[in-house]
Amino acid sequence: MAETTLTETTVAEVMAELAALEDPKVRAVNERHGDDHGVNLGKLRALAKRLKTRPDLARGLWETEDTAARLLAILICRPKAFERDELDAMLRQAHAPKVHDWLVNYVVKKNRHAEELRVAWLADPDPAVASAGWALTTERVAKKPEGLDLAGLLDVIEAEMKDAPERLQWAMNHCLAQIGIEHAEHRARAMDIGERLEVLKDYPTPPGCTSPYAPIWITEMVRRQGG
Repeated sequence: MAETTLTETTVAEVMAELAALEDPKVRAVNERHGDDHGVNLGKLRALAKRLKTRPDLARGLWETEDTAARLLAILICRPKAFERDELDAMLRQAHAPKVHDWLVNYVVKKNRHAEELRVAWLADPDPAVASAGWALTTERVAKKPEGLDLAGLLDVIEAEMKDAPERLQWAMNHCLAQIGIEHAEHRARAMDIGERLEVLKDYPTPPGCTSPYAPIWITEMVRRQGG
């Protein structure tokens, strides 16, 4: 493939290169997190850097339904080129957690339809889709909170987070922590909700990392910010 010009690169050629990068040990680690691929992400990013932005190739790779190919597609697509319904369909097809996460963070957040999708996804009955709505909401809590009903978000988190499915629970917990970190007027309530619900209280946290348990997370980040 190294001798092939970029304009001639085909989906089949890229799939062959991804197959050559497959590592059983990497796959074993990824599968424990629900990601069915065995390509080292550093090597995947290096391949994306060589291919550069290739919207047509990205669409072809996405259509293969292969997880590594979809991750690569996200890296070489043009995020602003997608229409709302395309992104909605892609999110519902993104079953692997890493594909779901990258699609939201690398593509949807950069797209002009992000806010419209945020509102729609928050109310979606599919917990995986709703988790994307919460991820986009967390982004707004941190960067553009104007117009958000933070007290209302805390109401929903208080009522629903404890029994939410894992991916949705994680996303709601992140939003809870972000509200507590960024907005002093809501900090005491965010801490109280975290303490009462005890979501992720016993989550195993490696040395040097901050616990995702909201009261610890909020306290540590506020401390770092000098609050």
